[in-house]
Amino acid sequence: MTEFAFTCTGVRADPYAAGPTLVFRLRITAAGDAPVHAIALRCQIRIEPARRGYGPAEAEGLADLFGERSRWGNTLQPVQFAQVSVMVPSFTDETETDLVVPCTYDMDIAATRYFEALAEGEVPLLMLFSGTAFTGDAGFRVEPVPWDREAAYRMPVAVWREMVEQHFPGCGWLRLPRDTMDELLAFRSRHALASWEATVRALLDAADPPRPQDPSGPVRLGAILPRLTERAAP
Repeated sequence: MTEFAFTCTGVRADPYAAGPTLVFRLRITAAGDAPVHAIALRCQIRIEPARRGYGPAEAEGLADLFGERSRWGNTLQPVQFAQVSVMVPSFTDETETDLVVPCTYDMDIAATRYFEALAEGEVPLLMLFSGTAFTGDAGFRVEPVPWDREAAYRMPVAVWREMVEQHFPGCGWLRLPRDTMDELLAFRSRHALASWEATVRALLDAADPPRPQDPSGPVRLGAILPRLTERAAP
C-alpha cells in the first residue's frame, strides 16, 4: 500500500465565495515512485481546545460551552468543526491542493461560539483523513487512505474574523423559532419599520424607554453661550 502523509501549510478566507468560507492548503506526500492517479479524500476537522491557553474574558465567553474554568480538566473536550471532501488530481511524490470549508455564523453552533469567544492567538485544529486512492504504474489499483492519517494546524483567529467581516461586516446573527419570527414580521409590518434593526430597536425602546434628562443636572456650555451667528447685547 502507498504510504500517504498530510500537512496543512496555510489557510485563507475566500472573499469571492457565496457564504463564509475558509480555504486550507494541503500538502500530500506519497512514498515511492508509483503515480497516484487520484484520491477521493475525506477530511474531518476538530477543534482541540485543550491545546491553548485562555484569558479571563475568553474563559467567560466559553463558560456556556465548557463551564467554569475549575471544571475544564473534564469538560475541555474536542469540538467538531467541519467534515468535507475533495478530489485530488493525479500526482507523483508530492502535490498541494485546496480544502474548501464552508462555515456558518450561527451562534447556536458550538464551533462558532468557540471562535467568537477568542480575542486573539490561534485555534488548535486536528485534521483526520480517510478516503480512497487510485494508484499504480500499469492500470490502477484501489487502496484506502488509512484512518490514522492526520495533521495538526494552528489557525490564526484573525483569519476567522476576516472571513466573518467579509460577509457580515459589523453584524451578528440570532436564530429564532418560526412563530417568534412571524410575530416580529407582523410587528414590523404594522409599524412600517424599514429594517430588522429598526424593529428590534423599537421593541427595546418600548421595553426600556430612555430616561428623561434631569433638569437639575449640569448646564451645558452651549446652553448659555450665544451661537456664532447671534450677536450679544451691547
